[in-house]
Amino acid sequence: MDILELVRTLKTSNDSKIVMLVADGLGGLPQQLGGPTELEAANTPHLDALAAGGVSGSMIPIKPGITPGSGPGHLGLFGYDPLKFVIGRGALEATGVGFSLGPDDVAIRCNFCSLDAAGRITDRRAGRIPTEQSAPLAVGLRQIELPGVELFVEPVKEHRFVVVFRGRGLGGNVADTDPQKTGVAPLDPVAGDQQSQRTAEVARQFIAAATKLLSGEPQANGLTMRGFSVKPNLPTYQQVYGLRAAAIAVYPMYKGLAQLVGMEIVGSPGSLEEEIDVLAEAWDDYDFFFVHFKYTDSRGEDGDFDAKVKVIEEFDSVVPRATALGPTVLVVTADHSTPAKLASHSWHPVPTLLVADTCRTDGCRAFGEREALQGGLGRFEAIYLMPLALAHAQRLGKFGA
Repeated sequence: MDILELVRTLKTSNDSKIVMLVADGLGGLPQQLGGPTELEAANTPHLDALAAGGVSGSMIPIKPGITPGSGPGHLGLFGYDPLKFVIGRGALEATGVGFSLGPDDVAIRCNFCSLDAAGRITDRRAGRIPTEQSAPLAVGLRQIELPGVELFVEPVKEHRFVVVFRGRGLGGNVADTDPQKTGVAPLDPVAGDQQSQRTAEVARQFIAAATKLLSGEPQANGLTMRGFSVKPNLPTYQQVYGLRAAAIAVYPMYKGLAQLVGMEIVGSPGSLEEEIDVLAEAWDDYDFFFVHFKYTDSRGEDGDFDAKVKVIEEFDSVVPRATALGPTVLVVTADHSTPAKLASHSWHPVPTLLVADTCRTDGCRAFGEREALQGGLGRFEAIYLMPLALAHAQRLGKFGA
């Protein structure tokens, strides 16, 4: 019996409230040996106060040394083993924009990119082109015709958009075309199995037609494709945990993942402050709240240490509004680390904080990587975070006689 099945057999009900505040990519690294991480450099009086009254630890998103993508990272936070439940980013992105995936669909998360005259990538995100400029470009790609396949193209946010191929005999095992670096051409879509050969060929046709349509654009004159995937089948939060769960997020991908595990998407916030407004408005209707903040990750990916410090401070500033609602259990964590020093996701454990009346408080007096290493939660894998939250909310019964 795995942990998900065990929790499913032990779940109980009460009127407790659990809030999980997720600062995407929160964990970081010092810019120089012995210096502070972004979180340690930030002025976070509210998080530090919570650390003094709660229990801290270092959470391993998947396994030691394994760098997670956003999908696997969030699955772990939600208690689903990312090595067992594999969900492609395309399915997450498509679901997040409200696209209902069918059994014959393959979804792909796409980025507009900038190409030079030789077809080499100069900017993987097309300068983070604003949504009001990128959305019409995505819609324009709907005119592409693919023999024997129905095409759907949906704008997402900034440089991101979703493509869905619908047709019989399409597999989702196709390699990404994003080389994850500049100065080289996008990669060719390569099938990982026989069933996905047709998908790879359709993707080649789409890329060729799309690149031709975009050729006159000053920034978004190319594209890359990532996370080819089919619709997954997951047990829901209600089935596993007995929770009425709400997701509050700005970016579609995180809404998509939350929907796939049975959370209800609440509100349409455009900022962190508005997310907390939605949290307050929905307080009486749900037992569990997932609140997602994106920009700690974005600034880390930009390699901008100081900007990441500033958005961490912004995150800290809304904490009192969340605690004022009186959650039974408050969790502050991330799906992975995104150190500005690396300008990418990393394998480093994530500082995690849990606050509840049932906590055994530890000696931590601040919220940061070094403090968390000394915390009472120790080092633990992300799939155990939900059981810990449920236990502190007294929503798990005893195992055995």
